[in-house]
Amino acid sequence: MNTFGRRFRITIRGGSHASEVGIAIDGVPAGIAVGEWMFSDDLDRRRPAGIGTTSRWESDIPHIEGLCNGLTTGGIVDISFRNANVRSADYERFITQPRPSHADLTQRRKYGNGYDISGGGMASGRMTVALVAAGTLAKQIIPWAVFSTRAVSIGRQSDPALFDSEIGRATREGDSIGGIAECRITGVPASLGEPFFDSAESVISHLVFSIPGVKGIEFGDGFDGTRKRGSERNDIIIDETGRTATNNEGGINGGITNGNDIIFRAAIKPTASIAMEQTTYDFMQRTMMPLSIGGRHDACIARRAAVVIEAAAAIALADLWLIHNDPK
Repeated sequence: MNTFGRRFRITIRGGSHASEVGIAIDGVPAGIAVGEWMFSDDLDRRRPAGIGTTSRWESDIPHIEGLCNGLTTGGIVDISFRNANVRSADYERFITQPRPSHADLTQRRKYGNGYDISGGGMASGRMTVALVAAGTLAKQIIPWAVFSTRAVSIGRQSDPALFDSEIGRATREGDSIGGIAECRITGVPASLGEPFFDSAESVISHLVFSIPGVKGIEFGDGFDGTRKRGSERNDIIIDETGRTATNNEGGINGGITNGNDIIFRAAIKPTASIAMEQTTYDFMQRTMMPLSIGGRHDACIARRAAVVIEAAAAIALADLWLIHNDPK
């Protein structure tokens, strides 16, 4: 299913090596100013830059439809990005030799042998350019939200000054490395979230897990909280606004925002496509065979993924905000 949302509704399309990647956004209130200028900061955060990032470069100029004199009309806003720098021939051998820990095999089994896995198809990080665009627009609906999102660890390293060296080591060895990105959202009003199934954590998690490479999510103190007693962990309410002395719950109680900062972290796996030789089953030879993956791939996607995770949170909160203000 390529559509998400109840009030702020997004439908993603395209593929890594299709002519374009795009997203149709329904439920945007009328009168919001939209232009290329508003997307540049977030799109720049997603671009490959620095050590261990892919050499594939796309202009990522958003083509925007559905506006009148630069303003939203209340109808669908469509945003698309051309794919120009593609090398589909790099992926032909993965039809018979699917990459370990990649979606080559699962996609073809689900959608049939005619499914185009070039660039990873729908499982490619390329698709996230559309999510970032939708997230940028979502932020205009929730101007009270202030986002701060960054990688807080790369591999076993939690010192940002050493992230480059960790990524560089993996790159030189033809390997890849994972990381954890943390998103903090301040200014969130209380009462967002629609338990049972559309709790605030549920909606955010649903979107975050749609991002290729995400394998886990935790809110507040997450898994660390399991090692504490309730007397140590409980967030003491300290004033009539509901502010708490600590924020182990990550700003959400019972699936409903409590007015404190929302804090969550996402675990991002090492990139599946690596230059180091591996073995995988060859469906033509019907035996295990060596595989060396060329092409253009990130050695670590955790830093570039931070803005995508932020976009997912913005989309989720925009949807919950519109539901809260018009529950019909």
